[in-house]
Amino acid sequence: MSDAMKDSTLGALALQRRTVLKGTAGILATGLFPAVHAQEKIVLRYLGTAVNQDKEIADKFKADTGIEIQYVAVTTDDVTKRAVTAPNSFDLIDSEYFSLKNIVPTGNLKGIDTKRIKNADKITTLFTKGEVAGKKVGDQGTAPKKVIYLEGEHSKKFATSPTQFMSLIPTVYNADTLGIRPDLIKRPINSWAELLNPEFKGKAAILNIPSIGIMDAAMVVEAMGLYKYPDKGNMTKKEIDLTIKTLIEAKKQGQFRSLWKDFNESVNLMASGEVVIQSMWSPAVTAVRTKGIACNFQPLKEGYRAWASGFGLPATLSGKKLDGAYEFINWFLDGWAGAYLNRQGYYSAVLETAKAKMEPYEWAYWMEGKPAAQDIKSPHGDLLAKKGEVRDGGSYEARMGGIACWNAVMDENAYMVKKWNEFVAA
Repeated sequence: MSDAMKDSTLGALALQRRTVLKGTAGILATGLFPAVHAQEKIVLRYLGTAVNQDKEIADKFKADTGIEIQYVAVTTDDVTKRAVTAPNSFDLIDSEYFSLKNIVPTGNLKGIDTKRIKNADKITTLFTKGEVAGKKVGDQGTAPKKVIYLEGEHSKKFATSPTQFMSLIPTVYNADTLGIRPDLIKRPINSWAELLNPEFKGKAAILNIPSIGIMDAAMVVEAMGLYKYPDKGNMTKKEIDLTIKTLIEAKKQGQFRSLWKDFNESVNLMASGEVVIQSMWSPAVTAVRTKGIACNFQPLKEGYRAWASGFGLPATLSGKKLDGAYEFINWFLDGWAGAYLNRQGYYSAVLETAKAKMEPYEWAYWMEGKPAAQDIKSPHGDLLAKKGEVRDGGSYEARMGGIACWNAVMDENAYMVKKWNEFVAA
């Protein structure tokens, strides 16, 4: 018997002695029964970045199931570190797919049994096959289809074809591009090469997270016709050198107003007009727009850099906590959470269930690329688009079908980070 159970039992006996003369009413008044019941409640420690940890999702899940979500918010790198070094410190992990190459070989993740996932067969084919509407998309970098299946529940290896066990069940994903201020640029922008166009000297910015920033830089290098990478997500040392040299030359010529690390920083740079073109995330563009300032998440002819996150389970999870984690994943794929995320400009894993929880005009705007039939608002009621406006990048098929590469961790990651830091210091 655990110490907590002993304490509870001894406390109960003492309480019964004290209240025997008061009858049952006395016991109820002391709160004994609710305390015993409270021991059965499940609390799931959810490890991830703050971006995906939404209070409204946790509140809605608790209201629907009685299970409590306790968010543990850390950086993307620390999600991986915890998974590798402290797998008992969480019950559910929300990790990027590119981190799996570092996590899965440790054996710290349990394969998720798709037979326990009600909508497993409805998960978007972008993840399971690398296809959108039957067409293959770019898979340079860590495309989810390369790492989504495991050989077995306790396997440390990825499977080369679909199996019963998934490494992660997708939560949110998107395809990123450049953000621009069309009111200040006043001409069409259709290529990644524009990021280093001297026309925008001192008014351009790039993302200062090495593994992602270098992918944006590689998109620029290719668009400028300087080099074609066999795999932008896994460069050789020579390719890293070329990419960083290109960035340093531009920096020395004063191209960059800023190298931003923080979401809010990217919003402020754009909203102030200090920067007119930069690496940007879709929700940041939305944040600028909610201030009433023109900002586009610009589709570019070379395509998008995609990213994806998913839920994983620690190998040691068992019993009621494991059941609770499966209940959460099933709930997450059931539509309410998917609709909530879609309304923020992200994409959800099971489109069919999310569609059922969205108004037809919302689905038409967010997913079909159609003009808004009425004003489009965020889950919190902020105006995101006025009637008649069309979503940047158009439909789900147009955007997710236009992926060129995926966020990745390179084999030469340590060397890449060292060279990236030389660029930052230059």
